[in-house]
Amino acid sequence: MLRARYWLAPACVAAMLAGCAQFKYYMQAAQGQYSLWSDARPIDDWLGDPATDPQLRARLEKARLIRKFAVKELGLPDNASYKNYAALSRPFVLWNVVATPELSLRPIQWCFPIAGCVSYRGYYSKEDAMAYAEELRKEGNDVQVGGVPAYSTLGWFSDPLLSTFINYSDAELARMVFHELAHQVVYVPGDSQFNEGFATAVEEAGVARWLELYGTDPMREAYARYNARRQDFLALLVKHRKMLADLYAGKTSTRHKRAEKARIFHHLKSDYARLKESWGGYAGYDRWFAEPLTNAQLSAVATYHDYLPAFRVLLKQERTFVRFYAAVQKIATLDTAQRRQQFDLLGRPPMLNADDGKGAQPTAGGAP
Repeated sequence: MLRARYWLAPACVAAMLAGCAQFKYYMQAAQGQYSLWSDARPIDDWLGDPATDPQLRARLEKARLIRKFAVKELGLPDNASYKNYAALSRPFVLWNVVATPELSLRPIQWCFPIAGCVSYRGYYSKEDAMAYAEELRKEGNDVQVGGVPAYSTLGWFSDPLLSTFINYSDAELARMVFHELAHQVVYVPGDSQFNEGFATAVEEAGVARWLELYGTDPMREAYARYNARRQDFLALLVKHRKMLADLYAGKTSTRHKRAEKARIFHHLKSDYARLKESWGGYAGYDRWFAEPLTNAQLSAVATYHDYLPAFRVLLKQERTFVRFYAAVQKIATLDTAQRRQQFDLLGRPPMLNADDGKGAQPTAGGAP
């Protein structure tokens, strides 16, 4: 699942310096963020309101427990983020546009103040996202538009809990909160793979710890099944991404590459159908195939998972979250080439053979 990161502090200045299209883009971003602030109310207000739906009340109480856990057990920031709640009238908080050239897996980059250059462009309106996606398609690019349930402003603003994810299962809700808070600990402008790999490592270890302390056997079993299916699905995507990467790196004709690209995507669909059978018909990933497959969908896999094995190894080595964060912050000060060198030193094991979070769990600080 893709998540967007949006930063608006210097947006007004940047908008004045930009062209008309950029001005319009920054304004929709500013208006979208402002609407979240306007709609958000403290959790205590919702809990104290007799009109609050009992189911929402239970989810907010759970979210508050998760938020306290994030600080105490994971050493994540103790600030105003995720202490308010906003009910939105749409299924996602925003929609991300991801694009690649027709015969490449390298995502197109967009550059923003503070965030640096990232491989997605977010819109608070689905219609605006679709319109921009169509512009990119007319230029010959592969494009994906994906709904985003949550994002982080990196601590610049108080990110609220949202109706777009509040009804997730306990483990999934915890995963979302841990991931977004992790972005407030370490963030390298312009290096999405580093940022997402780090946040994903924190969410994985955090959820394992959460389930250890607060989960029931059925919850742990359900999450284990979910995680196993997720790893199977990622393995499927990595396999076909490698096939496409090899194809595009070859010296064959454009016509041949287009034909082989279509064949690989057809093979991906067939392999998914067989994988789905092995899951007993579980259809949770069907939405991924709801639209024609593109390079853009597979390029996003790299953003979230290529550096994840190295972060897993580093977390295991450091043994506590506090030491892990310090080590990551140190790596974050290096330039891109040096950071990659550090990951090579960590071994960069194959993604799906990396430590799965079982065994000794890291703690917020001190020796476990």
